Amino acid sequence: MRIRATVAAVTGALALSALAVPAAQADDHMPNLASLVPSTSKATPFAAAAPTDEGVGDTKITGVTVNGGKNIVVGTTVKKSFTVSVTATDPEGIYDAFAMLWHGPDTENADGAIAPENLDDEQVGTCTNSSVTTATCKVTLIADPNENIYSNILAGTWKVWAGAAGNDGDYVIRDAYKTTKVQRASKLTVNASPEPVTKGKTITVTGKLSRANWDDLKYHGYTNQPVKLQFRKKGSDTYSTVKTITSNSTGELKTTVKAATDGYFRYSFAGTTTTPAVNATGDFVDVR
Repeated sequence: MRIRATVAAVTGALALSALAVPAAQADDHMPNLASLVPSTSKATPFAAAAPTDEGVGDTKITGVTVNGGKNIVVGTTVKKSFTVSVTATDPEGIYDAFAMLWHGPDTENADGAIAPENLDDEQVGTCTNSSVTTATCKVTLIADPNENIYSNILAGTWKVWAGAAGNDGDYVIRDAYKTTKVQRASKLTVNASPEPVTKGKTITVTGKLSRANWDDLKYHGYTNQPVKLQFRKKGSDTYSTVKTITSNSTGELKTTVKAATDGYFRYSFAGTTTTPAVNATGDFVDVR
């Protein structure tokens, strides 16, 4: 039972469990942020969802950056570690802020979450003040194909939950501040033959497009996808597209071209919402 329990455990933090302001700093009339945490168990994620876009006072989140603005690409074995930063402001300064990712139609029906591992700490984010009112707080998240990335249903768009707390007990929660993509890692191969080849003769170019399968932790062919055959002349740095073909029912690629000049052939895949773009390493053909 890879993950189900883990998903349930981490999703319980979708309401700022770790953003509780120290009692000495919080106003007696301020709500305890920990009380906003949904009641979850390791069997039932999101048993009760926190209010969407909850907030008290004048704390504001002004920006969230996930993985430097890049999609999160996960394979079948290696954990993917990435940083999420939250910039927030409050007239009294920022005490803590952090973000996490969740997948699903809404928090009550979420089927996946990638959360900080230090949610039990008094302060979750590592914060750097840019002024007396503004700070950027960073957390490290880990997407693990053996744990929280447990199925292909999780590929695609994820929502970014973000929260921040001021030094005066004010706070803000944004259930879905923005979105990001978690994608199944892709591979692409190419082989052009024969090598060498006589000018004017036929070159057969084969290859395979595959991607990570998070259900069985193996790579399988990515079927019925448009893939470009490209050529780079010897001495040039630029590839040009020769033709576009479609991967077959097992992800295999095959086409033919006439030998004209020395150079490199490669296949190039533009990517989809669930799978990143990838280029095969060019295969050199000596034309004689």
